[in-house]
Amino acid sequence: MTTKEQVSALITTILADKKDIGGITRVVWIGAGGSNGGNYPAQYFMEHEARTIASAAYTSNEFVYATPSYVDANTLAVAVSMRGTAETIEAARVAKERGAVTVAVYVDESDLTEVCDYRVSYDSLAIDESDMGRTNSAVVTMIAMELVQQVEGYEHYDEAMAAFDLVDPIYRRAFDYCQPLAAAWAERNAGRPTVNVMASGPAFGAAYVFSICNIQEMLQIDAVTTNSCDFFHGPFEVLDKRTSVFILMSVGRCRPADERALTFLNQYGGEGVYVLDGKELGLNDMPDAVSEYFNHLIFSPILNNVYMRALSKVTHKDYMTRRYMWKVAY
Repeated sequence: MTTKEQVSALITTILADKKDIGGITRVVWIGAGGSNGGNYPAQYFMEHEARTIASAAYTSNEFVYATPSYVDANTLAVAVSMRGTAETIEAARVAKERGAVTVAVYVDESDLTEVCDYRVSYDSLAIDESDMGRTNSAVVTMIAMELVQQVEGYEHYDEAMAAFDLVDPIYRRAFDYCQPLAAAWAERNAGRPTVNVMASGPAFGAAYVFSICNIQEMLQIDAVTTNSCDFFHGPFEVLDKRTSVFILMSVGRCRPADERALTFLNQYGGEGVYVLDGKELGLNDMPDAVSEYFNHLIFSPILNNVYMRALSKVTHKDYMTRRYMWKVAY
């Protein structure tokens, strides 16, 4: 059974089980760190396509400490963790105690897969051999699309499902295309104290993960994430010829915001301004009706597996090492 078939059967089962009590009226996406950022495309899709199902995304500990009052038997809680992060396991427990149906999205089995009612495995985007069409972000986006399709009907469902098969081939081409570009970017930015990462709309989650996971966690370099739409409401005051800015140009309705920001960056910034364009990566090879929802699925593995690795190489920082994570009590 393919992942798409598994997700379709899963949603069918959940909706049938909840039919007598009003079905699924809310969905919450739960995760910590990169898993939280990886839930962004599912939440973005729900916000823009779902008409009757409310959706929200929470970092795991926030969900535990300040559980939304609406979480109940009509809620679908999707908890994502590669190996079973303690905070995410606890969040799944809390959701289940409130009556929500819980789904674990995981790589390795853990207490999370024991706690949750259902499970769907995914491929880690950090592993070169993985199918980038079934990473954590891909699986949660499938769940979101399948839920909307079965509850409300999604006009572009068939195109979207077919697009998942395009993700890995597009990624493979982009991986090769970006190698020399990333090497040059890394050389220019190796000594910068801070990297400002910018994006908007469907690409913002990828920018966030690049900042907190790839640059801060893996390389211990300061990084800031700024929404292109908010750039002119404060952050542009730090821009000068020395500023390092990495901007993602998304494919979709928010691209004009990125283009506006880029115009300003080109006028007042310097050689530290770098552009990674979704059109160049191949997102335009997908149908226009659905390509917007696949920005994260292409950007995020490229940022992790090409740009982060390139910066690791020139800074001589092993991206597998950590200062505090897994080493001290926290």
